[in-house]
Amino acid sequence: MQEDFLHYIWKHKKIEISKLKTTADESILVSQVGQHNFNSGPDFFNAKLKIGEQLWAGNVEIHIKSSDWFLHNHEQDKAYDNVILHVVWEHDIEVFRKDNTTIPTLQLKDFTDAGLLNNYEKLFSKQNKWINCENDFGSIDDFVLDNWLERLYFERLERKSKTIETLLQESENDWEAVLFKMLVKNFGLKVNGESFFSLAQSIDFSIVRKTQSNQQALEALLFGQAGFLEQDIEGAYYLSLAKEYQFLKQKFKLENNQVLPIQFFRLRPPNFPTIRLSQLASLYHEHQNLFSKVIETDQLDGFYELFKVSTSTFWKTHYTFQKESKSSTKTLTKSFVDLLLINTILPLKFCYAKQRGEEVDGGVIKLANAINSEKNSIINAFNNLKKVSKSALSSQAFIQLKTEYCNKNKCLQCAVGNTLINK
Repeated sequence: MQEDFLHYIWKHKKIEISKLKTTADESILVSQVGQHNFNSGPDFFNAKLKIGEQLWAGNVEIHIKSSDWFLHNHEQDKAYDNVILHVVWEHDIEVFRKDNTTIPTLQLKDFTDAGLLNNYEKLFSKQNKWINCENDFGSIDDFVLDNWLERLYFERLERKSKTIETLLQESENDWEAVLFKMLVKNFGLKVNGESFFSLAQSIDFSIVRKTQSNQQALEALLFGQAGFLEQDIEGAYYLSLAKEYQFLKQKFKLENNQVLPIQFFRLRPPNFPTIRLSQLASLYHEHQNLFSKVIETDQLDGFYELFKVSTSTFWKTHYTFQKESKSSTKTLTKSFVDLLLINTILPLKFCYAKQRGEEVDGGVIKLANAINSEKNSIINAFNNLKKVSKSALSSQAFIQLKTEYCNKNKCLQCAVGNTLINK
């Protein structure tokens, strides 16, 4: 038994609400259960109750046992002086106010349906290994699940918006600069995401603006800040980049000592950081005002066209500076563009519309539903329980569900958990 369950029972009136009585046999009429408090102090503020013949307005405190009042030292805390009802699962001791009057107590187990308790105990039993509801997840109605997933998706967008809002403050609302930093990070994928982000943070975006008309200069800027132009290599392309970077470094007083090490280990050659940085340089060379184009584009095919870029000529026959390889046009794949859309473009569109006071639901949902579902261990596991992840919206929502609800045992705040407890 957890106090969260008792909060749930009280908040949602999952009890025989018309028959409530205190442990002293006084009737309880609930006008308002109060406002749920998630910070310090009583669990519910501003409840309105009639206990016996007396009307009360004040706070409600909830415990497993009455004696928890003293275990938590509430008798010494002024914040609890205005508690009008003590709601407990088991009443084992009387609790008094400072003036020695007894605080009325409601013993929930006397008024809680046995089926509700059994469903709760089943959901939180320790026999399940991955998520609490794995045995019953497949029985959840599609309508309930679809609505919950949409809400979860926007929760995830809100979480990602916090990073964007921080970057906006740092850049004095330069949306182009924020887009650049977010894109650079996501071009690094999981392995090099933080390293690429530190690289982006090391370059004022005004320098990108000044160099993007010259693709080789932009490549020199990115490769130099990444620390790739400090080797003893004699190739003509490498030497020209190194010379260009030294010029840019002196001109713009560049430093890269805060850039995190960039890894090649465990990466497939198409994902090598050299390839991704060259593709990024091509993207910014081809599109001088990328942010405005991102905002104007509202169709998936339009984004595939916008991000249809490849490396510069040298990288068609190389994956590293030293070794030549078979010639290939290394264009951004649709699956890679999907990741950019999921992790950068859609959160940015969401944040931009929100800041302008515009409706964000329709366009974002349409795009998210048009993108194929991600494939990872979380999505695979949910699909094994029920074939549910059909799009990026649902896959992002399931990641939010697993990390923010299932892993934290927040079943009582989850639509799936609520459905199973109340069936």
